[in-house]
Amino acid sequence: MADLNQPLYQGATVGDLVVSAIARGGDRTAFISDNGGDATQWTYRALGAKVSQVIQALAARGLKRGDAVATLSANRPEAFLITAAAYVMGLRLTWMNPTSSEDDHAYILEDSGVTTLFFDPLSFGDRTRVLQQRVPGVQRLMGFGDSAGLGEDLLAAAATHTPGPLQPQAEPEDVCVLVYTGGTTGKPKGVAHTHRVHVTMILTEMADWDWPREIRFLALTPITHASGAMIMPVLMKSGTYAMTQGFTPEKFIRLVEQHRITATFLVPTMVYVLLDSPARPGADLSSLQLIIYGASPMSPARLTEGIREFGPVFMQLYAQSEAPNTVTVLHQHEHDPVNHPERLASCGTPCAGVQVRLLDDDGQEVPQGEVGEICVRGPLVMQGYWNKPEESAKALRHGWLYTGDMARRDADGYLYIVDRSKDMIISGGFNVYPREVEDALSQHPAVASAAVVGVPDEKWGEAVRALVVLRPGAAAATDQLAAELKAFVREKKGAVYTPKAIDFVAALPVTGLGKLDKKAIRAQFWQGQGRAVH
Repeated sequence: MADLNQPLYQGATVGDLVVSAIARGGDRTAFISDNGGDATQWTYRALGAKVSQVIQALAARGLKRGDAVATLSANRPEAFLITAAAYVMGLRLTWMNPTSSEDDHAYILEDSGVTTLFFDPLSFGDRTRVLQQRVPGVQRLMGFGDSAGLGEDLLAAAATHTPGPLQPQAEPEDVCVLVYTGGTTGKPKGVAHTHRVHVTMILTEMADWDWPREIRFLALTPITHASGAMIMPVLMKSGTYAMTQGFTPEKFIRLVEQHRITATFLVPTMVYVLLDSPARPGADLSSLQLIIYGASPMSPARLTEGIREFGPVFMQLYAQSEAPNTVTVLHQHEHDPVNHPERLASCGTPCAGVQVRLLDDDGQEVPQGEVGEICVRGPLVMQGYWNKPEESAKALRHGWLYTGDMARRDADGYLYIVDRSKDMIISGGFNVYPREVEDALSQHPAVASAAVVGVPDEKWGEAVRALVVLRPGAAAATDQLAAELKAFVREKKGAVYTPKAIDFVAALPVTGLGKLDKKAIRAQFWQGQGRAVH
């Protein structure tokens, strides 16, 4: 039998996919960058030339396969130039979340061993200056344009080189990217992605998602995270990737109308704001054929409203940094409020080629209908946490990646996430999953969104408490309405799930990526408790 480790059987790297995408795209538009109404456009041919020039500039400065680099930038195509160059050269790239704190940025640079930092001088010049002082290991700074003496102008350096052919230098098991978790529970962890992981993700996105025939994709969330992981499948399909900085309903509507956007990625809070915005009625969003949503659960009631307003365009992804973007999918045709309304609460079924099971702590699969932890294995799974062998071993056990998400499976194989394992509330000895209470509350016509946490209680250990945002024009936030909502949940879910208290708030706290910030909510109620469980 042949040796499967020989080059004959070696898989592709993401650098190979970059070269292929550029060749396929030719003179089609690859990138559009919105700058307050003006747009910068690059063709695929221009993108290839720029990537080649950047690679030559970096090689001239001694960067080579395996070197550690990082980007700190707002959404702009220049940030992807570094990503593409790193993929081709075999550099180890760390994407810095633009919404993270200075302390997190400094920790990430130190932890990942970065020696070269690429930065956006318009948005992060001051932050970069501080990081230069705090992290001595960063020996080289290169800005996307003039940075008033803070490091070298990468774009000017690249422009001195003549574009040439791209030659991928990485190997499939090289670490291509470190993705740092949000750091909502302690220090961020660096998730090590090999080229194998990213190639698997990209090919799965291409094969198992509901892409329109002509892709004009709009990214409003940071490209350091989920929307950035959608760049390569868009490019592989010769689509156009438009990006902007920040989300407002007015900006979203303007860009969809201006560029006839056909696909986008929104977190649920963005969908809610868009549905409730007075700017939406009368807007021409008819070009939209695909709204990908994920990052946090969507209320089935609001999802039904979205389908009514935008049509059957919604597709859900479920994944996590440790197995990026393509663990499960709920396709557009599976969003069926008439025949299968229960599936609107599901995260779908496993993506093609990804193995998913619901396991207990001993690695045994739980029976259908019972709650178990979502576990994943296959080429999509991370190599491990960077420099954290104990935490890697905890997540990668019994031959599976344990995601920390608890779910049930129905008879048709659809998964229903009930919550993160750490978010479960134990009240009076009963397990309460906040997601199920939130979904129940969101079915009430007065409720725009809800968040549920466990709070300390002398009698119950933890009591179920809900924070509720009311819809515009809904009934006043009164004790009577609170009692009505409690009765509503009791009818839907029973006494154990019924909130002991309901707080009406103007908005729910979210992270910089638009995810509901349960840590901030819990902090209001657990201060001085010493630990966040009873």
